[in-house]
Amino acid sequence: MSSSSSTTDSKRWTAFHSALQVAIQQAAHKWSYEDFAQCFSVWCSEDPEGAQAVFNAVSRHMESQVTASCETLFSEQHAREGVNILHAVVTEARVRKKQGETDRLDIWRESLDPRSAVRARGVRVMEAEVERLRATLSRMEQENLTLSRQIKEDDANAQEAEEKANELLDLFDDVYEKWSKLPQDDISLWTLQAAEALDATETP
Repeated sequence: MSSSSSTTDSKRWTAFHSALQVAIQQAAHKWSYEDFAQCFSVWCSEDPEGAQAVFNAVSRHMESQVTASCETLFSEQHAREGVNILHAVVTEARVRKKQGETDRLDIWRESLDPRSAVRARGVRVMEAEVERLRATLSRMEQENLTLSRQIKEDDANAQEAEEKANELLDLFDDVYEKWSKLPQDDISLWTLQAAEALDATETP
């Protein structure tokens, strides 16, 4: 029965896992071949090697199936993590007791309700989480402020660009309007004369 982990398992989990493995092996092979032969006496007498092979295969199959079911259950219920955490808590408590720590909120006492002990231990975790959330909130508020300033700046730049574009369009409209009012025949004649004059100056 194998069970891998990215971290080192506690002695408590290792002992439990090993004991369970032994129990599964014993349960899978508790039915001896003699018991099997009593149920299938004729077959075992006529083909003892085949019967023995089937018996061994059935035993191995039972062991593998029970092992797989246990591993699935452990994975679904996070059994390894829970036992390892329990071991860490017990080990820490023993060390603190040995060092004489008796003034902490989560110290176990005979008159202490288990739920109260759990709450006391959870206070430190919750306080740390609150501080983390406050830091995250402060960072997000600062980011929002910076983003708001950037949006306002971009909006001002966009408005300025739009105003300049409108000014250029107005100028183009004014130029086009004045151009359209000019006599086109005179413009064509002037253009032709200018081209001829340019050719005359360029001819050697």
